Order: sequence, then C-alpha cells, then structure tokens
Amino acid sequence: MAGYRPGWSDRPVSVAYEVATWREIHLSQDHILTLSCPDRTGIVYGVTGLLFKLNCNIRDAQQFGDEETGRFFLRVHFDLAEELDADFLREQFAPLAEQFSMDWSIHDARRRARLLVLVSKQGHCLNDLLFRAHSGQLPVDIAAVVSNHPDFRGLAESYRVPFHHLPVDADSRAEQEARILRCVEHASIDLVVLARYMQILSEPMCRALAARAINIHHSFLPSFKGAQPYHQAHARGVKIIGATAHYVTADLDEGPIIEQDVARVDHSLTPRDLVRVGSDIESQVLARAVRRHVEYRILLNGHKTVVFR
Repeated sequence: MAGYRPGWSDRPVSVAYEVATWREIHLSQDHILTLSCPDRTGIVYGVTGLLFKLNCNIRDAQQFGDEETGRFFLRVHFDLAEELDADFLREQFAPLAEQFSMDWSIHDARRRARLLVLVSKQGHCLNDLLFRAHSGQLPVDIAAVVSNHPDFRGLAESYRVPFHHLPVDADSRAEQEARILRCVEHASIDLVVLARYMQILSEPMCRALAARAINIHHSFLPSFKGAQPYHQAHARGVKIIGATAHYVTADLDEGPIIEQDVARVDHSLTPRDLVRVGSDIESQVLARAVRRHVEYRILLNGHKTVVFR
C-alpha cells in the first residue's frame, strides 16, 4: 500500500521507502558520548539535562563510579537532534565538561573504524579478523596488513586488503617502525591490532600508539611468557589455558587489560591440542576487544579499564 507525504513530493512513496528514509535520517545522527571525571553529585543530571535541552534522544546509558580511584565513568548512546551537528554539540558541552573536569569525547557511531593489523607467522587471529570484517560481523574496515614475514600476503589479498612486508631486525627496527607509523598516518588508522605480531614495540612506538593499539597475549596473564607458551603449559600440567587482550604499553604485556577468557584442559591433550584450543580462544578474545574499542565501550582507569558491555 502506498503512502503520501505532503511537502516531500507530488508522487506517492512506498512504505518501504518511508522506512528507509527514516532510518537514514535517524542513523545519520547516531552518536556516543564517553567521559570520565572526579566523582561528585550532579554529573548525570548535567549531561542528560543538556542533551534534553538540545532535543537529543538518549538510546542507552551506562555509568560506573570507582570508589578506589574516586572517578566516575559514563557512556551515553544518543541521537543528535536533526537540526544540530556534532561540532555545535561539542561547543555546548565544553562548559559542562570544564565544570566537572571531564576527559570526554563525542563520536559518530556510524563511522567504521579503520584498522591496521600487524602479524608474524601465526595467522589465526588475522584470518578471524579478516572474515569478521568482510562478513559484517565486526564493524571495521581493515585498511592494511603489515608483517615482518611474507607468509600471509595471499590471505590478505584474497580479501582485497593491501599487504606490506616489512622485515625487521635489531639494526632496522627504528626504520621499520617509522614506516608503520607513516602507514598509520597516511591511511587514517584508528586502531592498530597486534594479531600475534611477535615483535616488541619500542617505547617511542608505544607512546605514538597510546590507547590505540591492542595486543593479544597467548596466556591468561601473567604466565608462560615468551616462546612456545603452550608447550610450557603442557610441561607444567596446567588445567586452564587462556588469552588476554590488552592495550600496548612500553611495559611488556602489562598494559591495561580489555578482555580475557579461559578453557579447561586435562592430561589427555597434547601440545598440538593446546595450540588448537588456545588459538580459538585468542581469536575470540581479540575480536571482542576490538569490538569493545571501536564501539567506544572502553575507558581507561589508571592501569585498568572500565569496559561497558
């Protein structure tokens, strides 16, 4: 059945067209506000009151007050009023943010984050991320893959993702990292993902990528660091194996933790079995961490994170 909208045109429009048009307008104003500040009364009232005053519609809100640090964290998913834009909202929000000493950001929820994936010679996490991005399961665009080995060129190119082989050794590390950072800048990268990239990033590199580089660690931290972790676990007769995704810092494998998971194992499993189980956990944990980041669900709380689900 056809509908009619006076003032839009002189022709009938289908109900499907009307729904599509409404969704386009609705989604075009889809934004997320994240903030942290010293905890005190009136924060939620001030934020929601301002959004109400500006005719914004709150779709979801999550908050957390940390008694230990005395800080308050808030994530608000809202629709910006059609007559406004994000820059105007930022101008209106700035005085409130100053009043409460907020660290804050307003994000366009529709914008797909651009990823740069670093990998070495284990490709399970890379393969998983490429598939999730290609199939729409993960709302990201993988702009490029960088590796210190050529092994996964074919995999990346099968998804039409540019592949850059950048070998590295002790003498070439500074130049190789500079090339990676140039790629980050030129491709407008939002997040760098270390998908079993078996190189230690330098302190300057970690500073340049602060809070926008995620690593997947092959254990339920902090145990069995270094080479052949699952063989070490097998030798110790462990009953649980796991994986940890965390932000990259200059302190090796000690960055703020985003996501973790474990699986129970027993004496019947061989090292190869543990690798298989562990690879599945790593892929899932890394994908969840990436999703939390690109959906602006993670707020730093000192050396820890607040992760809104």
